[in-house]
Amino acid sequence: MSLEDPVVITCSISGVIANREQCPAIPYTPEEYAAEARRAVEEGASMIHIHARKPDGTPSYEIEDFSAITEAIRGAVDDVIINYSTGTIGVPVSKRLEYLRACRPEVAALNMGSMNYAKYSRSRKDFVFSMVFSNPFEEIIELLQAMNELGIKPEHECFDIGHIGSLEPLIDMGVLRTPLHVDCVMGVIGGIPPTPRNLTAMVDNIPVGSHWGVIGISRQQWMLLGAALTLGGSIRVGVEDNLYLPDGTMARSNGDLIAKARQMAEDVGRRPATVSEARGLLGIPPALARS
Repeated sequence: MSLEDPVVITCSISGVIANREQCPAIPYTPEEYAAEARRAVEEGASMIHIHARKPDGTPSYEIEDFSAITEAIRGAVDDVIINYSTGTIGVPVSKRLEYLRACRPEVAALNMGSMNYAKYSRSRKDFVFSMVFSNPFEEIIELLQAMNELGIKPEHECFDIGHIGSLEPLIDMGVLRTPLHVDCVMGVIGGIPPTPRNLTAMVDNIPVGSHWGVIGISRQQWMLLGAALTLGGSIRVGVEDNLYLPDGTMARSNGDLIAKARQMAEDVGRRPATVSEARGLLGIPPALARS
């Protein structure tokens, strides 16, 4: 990738950890998802990453919630790539496959390794939360095989260099098809520390010919976006990852965050990819009939 390549800007529209008490912009209902998606697309996003919620804000892994949110978004924007999360704790793979099979998004995130997953508070001198995020190879392969069958492009979320190292054996097995779409997730305690040098190290290990981007968690996000844009990568922002603009003010919507990310891209001489360009860059297969 180079500075001449357009930037795929992804909006992580909701997440499952933060709630409205922390940020009023977090969507709960399908109509709110649609309004946030429209704001994001108007500001330059070409892909929307979805964690489903029920209308009361609780996380959902049900077909009806993914379907209602997806249809609301598609009704609100002319075109955008839909990307479903498959990452969770305590939800069996079979349940995650149900909503992939029923709704068939163009892209689905695939976490590439197990890890401690935590948030630490320096003021409390303690963890805000701490858990084990289990993603064994047998589950990764089961999800990949289903994505291959359904024509869904995997987005490989790698929280450490070792997760990137897990890609090559799967390519050799034939279960992972190139070109890859790889995102470096940085800023989670238990994963790689969020520094530009560490991002460079991760990128140096990504298989040649892959499209890559960065997902920065919390306020280090903006520094990491600057590094990725300079290195030729793509970027993700949204209230799942970070609630604040660089000046410390809370985002009023996902659109605020996307607008800032677009401005950063333009400031280094790059431009947002159109949805059509994004599909080409990510290596998304010809679209199947989407329900």
